[in-house]
Amino acid sequence: MRRRDFITLLGGAAAAWPLAAHAQQGERVPRIGVLIAPASNALGQAWANAFRQELARLGWTEGRNVAIDLRWGEGRSERYAEIAADFVRLKVDVIVTSATPPTVAAIKESSTIPIVFTSTGDPVGAGLVASLARPGGNVTGVSSQITDLASKRVGLLRDLVPALRRLGVLVNTGNAVSMLEMRQVEVAAKVLGLEVAALEVRRAEEIAPAFEPLKGPALGLYVIADPLMNSSAFRINTLALSARLPSIFSFRELVEIGGLVSYGPDNADQYRRAATYVDKILRGAKPGDLPVEQTTKFDLTINLTTAKALGLTVPPTLLTLADEVFE
Repeated sequence: MRRRDFITLLGGAAAAWPLAAHAQQGERVPRIGVLIAPASNALGQAWANAFRQELARLGWTEGRNVAIDLRWGEGRSERYAEIAADFVRLKVDVIVTSATPPTVAAIKESSTIPIVFTSTGDPVGAGLVASLARPGGNVTGVSSQITDLASKRVGLLRDLVPALRRLGVLVNTGNAVSMLEMRQVEVAAKVLGLEVAALEVRRAEEIAPAFEPLKGPALGLYVIADPLMNSSAFRINTLALSARLPSIFSFRELVEIGGLVSYGPDNADQYRRAATYVDKILRGAKPGDLPVEQTTKFDLTINLTTAKALGLTVPPTLLTLADEVFE
């Protein structure tokens, strides 16, 4: 081997030594338990891929120096506790969760295993952390500030449907953060002179019957983000289109599969940011010392195909403002 080639090889090997130390010394490879609240659909897969890719960029390669145990909550609250308990039994080094209910389930199962959450609307209000700056305990992560955006979403739907008079709000009453957002929606609707009809559900089979009261003109549908809603997105969009209901969501992925409009954070980006927390924790940082990050960029997504099916004309100003338009 030529000397120059040997030096190049040595340099590459040296860079890999710190991360490969566990395997070389026969030590246990770190294990990450990832609980993604929705089902294993395109939405969940996109988030999982973003997490894996960012971990790899940070030097953690699945199957070499880290193990990732990925589980799907399928939007069912009973699954969250089962999965969290299994992670504790497996003695994972970090638990990553999406949304508030799975995070609450993980916290109930362990006060010592580091927990990194994503997509929580109000982590302080929900009691996940003591404060954003100093979370304390074994929990930290990325907040999506979903409840803060309710008035913006109601206003956007009104812009798309100027004749809007009555707003149906699909909400999972079993999610405390969803109920916080529900109150924000009611306040925003009152300012605009809109009547609110709460469509309260707790299980997937209750979604279709909840649509029954929404009949007649000048109606719209506000879907409050929640693992149950995310897992049932295709069904919700089908029901909304059948009832000719203009709908607004929090995430672009739900507009991509037929929703009318969304305004909210990029969840894939939140999973990438969660990976940076995991990286720091695996290298010795304490979760309670890592401040909770808040989403600062929000995307507006519009589905023109859905708008056309509903007989709506999207104002040019909204098209100009949109970050993404599906046609």
